[in-house]
Amino acid sequence: MHKKDMSEQQCVAECCEVEEIHPHLLQEALAKMPSPEELNDLAELFKTFGDPTRIRILYVLFEEEVCVCDLAAALNMTQSAISHQLKILKQNHLVKNRREGKSIFYSLADDHVRTMIAQGLEHVEE
Repeated sequence: MHKKDMSEQQCVAECCEVEEIHPHLLQEALAKMPSPEELNDLAELFKTFGDPTRIRILYVLFEEEVCVCDLAAALNMTQSAISHQLKILKQNHLVKNRREGKSIFYSLADDHVRTMIAQGLEHVEE
């Protein structure tokens, strides 16, 4: 089957039979759309969730505040690899840290992160 034929077949399944614009629906949707900058930031946030190692780290932090050593042991990874991923998570405001003596403990940044993880897991379990 040619590429054009596959594209036309897909359109049959997913395209309207009649090309008709519904201005009132579009106007309402576009009026509520966030700015391009906000949409870009949202896409970057979801990219952060796109790495299985970061998801594993977040899931551990979903349950408990832990240090890099704990995460490395739990995930069978080096502290360096965990630290690299934590830096990305911290840059995206998904985790926070606090120092206690010579250890740095990490936790989820806020309840929004907890909600995103819980809802994402609920979605994939459906």
